[in-house]
Amino acid sequence: MENEPLIDEPLKRELSALYRAKDRHYHNLAHIQAMLALAGDYRASLHDPEAVETAIWFHDAIYDSRAKDNETRSAALAETKLAGRANAERMKRIAAMISATATHELRSLQSRGDENFVRDAAFFLDMDLAVLGAAPDAFDAYEQAVRQEYGWVEEPMWRAGRGAVLKTFLARPHIFHTEEFRQRFEPQARQNMARSLRALGLDS
Repeated sequence: MENEPLIDEPLKRELSALYRAKDRHYHNLAHIQAMLALAGDYRASLHDPEAVETAIWFHDAIYDSRAKDNETRSAALAETKLAGRANAERMKRIAAMISATATHELRSLQSRGDENFVRDAAFFLDMDLAVLGAAPDAFDAYEQAVRQEYGWVEEPMWRAGRGAVLKTFLARPHIFHTEEFRQRFEPQARQNMARSLRALGLDS
């Protein structure tokens, strides 16, 4: 069992179907593919690249913009689907990475005392946020897609909520956890988010 791939082609097809749901404008298969491409770029820096790739495949498997427990449910789905493919400790690491996308913080993971895992998780979380540091047109397309996913939210509430999210990230000493992503994406990410706040009618 342990020699089986964590994710085989049938499971990829099953997950891909979830990401192709018509109400997914950003949290879709293109997002997963972009993260997998980044995982390929930094594969040599990862301690357990297959676990990171598995977390990528599952991290938005459950996505409902009205729900508050998407990350928890996605982690639970991973535990169900990966039963027998990963030992208990590896499964805990994968589930912990998925759950961490709720806050994109490492504090809860650092308490595990596993430096290799924390570094893998840092890369994984940075891959998930890399779009923040995309070229301005790609960032704008991302913003529009997320707005579509929250189409049920009235504009004043959207502006307040989105503004709060952007300000939270901008207030952090670093948006990205790894030095590699900071150098590659951080300056553009801060420019993009400050511009987005201005577009929302809010000061950065």
